[in-house]
Amino acid sequence: MIGIIDYRAGNLTSVARALQRLGEPCRITDDPIALGEATHIIFPGVGAAGEAMTYLHDKGLDRWIREWVRQGKPLLGICLGTQVIFDHSEENDTTCLGIIPGRVRRFPAGLEKDGLSLKIPHMGWNEVIFKDHAVFAGLLPKAEFYFVHSYYPVPADERWIVGTVEYGQTFCAAVARDNLVAVQFHPEKSGNPGLAILANFCRWRGTDAQ
Repeated sequence: MIGIIDYRAGNLTSVARALQRLGEPCRITDDPIALGEATHIIFPGVGAAGEAMTYLHDKGLDRWIREWVRQGKPLLGICLGTQVIFDHSEENDTTCLGIIPGRVRRFPAGLEKDGLSLKIPHMGWNEVIFKDHAVFAGLLPKAEFYFVHSYYPVPADERWIVGTVEYGQTFCAAVARDNLVAVQFHPEKSGNPGLAILANFCRWRGTDAQ
């Protein structure tokens, strides 16, 4: 069973529907006991970092997530669920979970492409350049994924970056370290390429080689 962490952030049901299309049983819950029955955890969300961290702390889920990762079990972060795994977010000047060393920054003003101004939030479809990793295996070249965000992660160690995107600058769109993988885009809203990532994650045992 795939556990989906409910921390009052948006887009949880979209993730559940995508897993159902794959035939993967799942459960949305904020109950650590119920989440502990899962084999894999997805940490998704759309919202603000400050509010998200307050809810996680109030429910004890911040400690639970850190312990899940420490035990070597597979975890996939999506969008806000990716940002709050880092040390700090510029959004609401928020202290986050600190699972991956690094910070989350807001896109600077004045981003351009071919002389045209780019909008913030970054919203729409973009190609992601991936490094080799089991969760991103088998994707077709030039596959595009759906983004909607104003902030992006900056890992302290560039070796953890496994996916990048060009949007007026090169930014990190996917991170991996040990049993944790996290993406800034929304696989659950990205058609067949996104479903392929979710299917890979559900089969993944928590190491790059498996």
